[in-house]
Amino acid sequence: MKILTIGCGYIGSVLARHLSERIPLAEIVISDESKEAVEKAASSIGRENVKPLQLNIRDYDRLVKMAENFDILVGLAPGKLGYKTVEAAIEAGVDMVDLSYMPEDPMTLNDKALKAGVTIIPDCGLAPGLSHILVGRTVSMLDEVKNVVIFVGGIPQRRIPPLDYKVTWCVEDLIEEYVRKPKVVKNGKTVEVEALDGLEEIEFPGVGKLEAFYTDGVRTLHHSIKCVENMWEKTLRYPGHAEKIRLLRDLGFFNEEPIDGISPRSLTIKVFERKLSVPNIKDLVAMKVEVDGIKNSQETCYSYFLLDYYDEKKKVTAMGRTTAYTASAVIQLLAKKEIGEIGIIPPERLGMNEKYFGRIIKELEKDGIRIKQLST
Repeated sequence: MKILTIGCGYIGSVLARHLSERIPLAEIVISDESKEAVEKAASSIGRENVKPLQLNIRDYDRLVKMAENFDILVGLAPGKLGYKTVEAAIEAGVDMVDLSYMPEDPMTLNDKALKAGVTIIPDCGLAPGLSHILVGRTVSMLDEVKNVVIFVGGIPQRRIPPLDYKVTWCVEDLIEEYVRKPKVVKNGKTVEVEALDGLEEIEFPGVGKLEAFYTDGVRTLHHSIKCVENMWEKTLRYPGHAEKIRLLRDLGFFNEEPIDGISPRSLTIKVFERKLSVPNIKDLVAMKVEVDGIKNSQETCYSYFLLDYYDEKKKVTAMGRTTAYTASAVIQLLAKKEIGEIGIIPPERLGMNEKYFGRIIKELEKDGIRIKQLST
């Protein structure tokens, strides 16, 4: 078994290490266009079955040719490159689990994936990813679905001015989360809203008061779940964060068009990476998934809660744990040939299958990631 991870940032490194431990007989190759970055990542993991590979994924033809040498690809590229990496996997005839936050709809590649006979699981991180797996599970237990609501966020364990936020994943995609217009369902109609809108305060058990706002997290659920009254995802942050981010956005700090040869977004990414890393502050991940509808002619609501913390022993962030370990659980299913479907298989479809769902949750529990379920 040979697995190629496309990208070796923080989440990619956590995932590669986890895969090397969970599938010890597999060869895990981590790739990036920076030779220094992949060699450093492989060295830090320090396992014989983890190898570095310098690879420029913008060279599509080389990516396809290289992919043909592997059994599974893992997409960890920035969102703007995600769609092309999935296309490359399909052309190479290789199964893939993708974590990129691509702006395109991955379901548009379903016909190509079916024709190639490959299994592609997109949006397979924390949210979208684990969030959708939980949604899929609840949907499978209802006769009729009315409302789907996801609240999720990774935040520092204590507030740290000025943004009360800590960078734990790709900053480029973090900013995309603040500017991309999400599609949600309101009163039975699919509408496009502004990111950061829909601001509300919620009380999250074990954390306290947080604010929530719309982000582009519904994605493939639009294809999988029809005829709902309301369906949206909202990102969680400490109160006041959205107002400060909206100010930066409205002032143009997230614009890509250069000013005097400098892209404000590129500069902001570098500033965020430098100022918001704060390695001495630990993080947490909070997620709540609510799905209600009709079961046996009665109104029923299912709720899932997840609260996860920085792993002091392994030095892994809560965001790294919940994102990488979810992907790892799904990759393990693929590696063992347990997923018998081909095409673009969104994570909620995995949740709808009791066997897949049970295996994924069991894998997460091995690492102490525990999800509480309530039903009323």
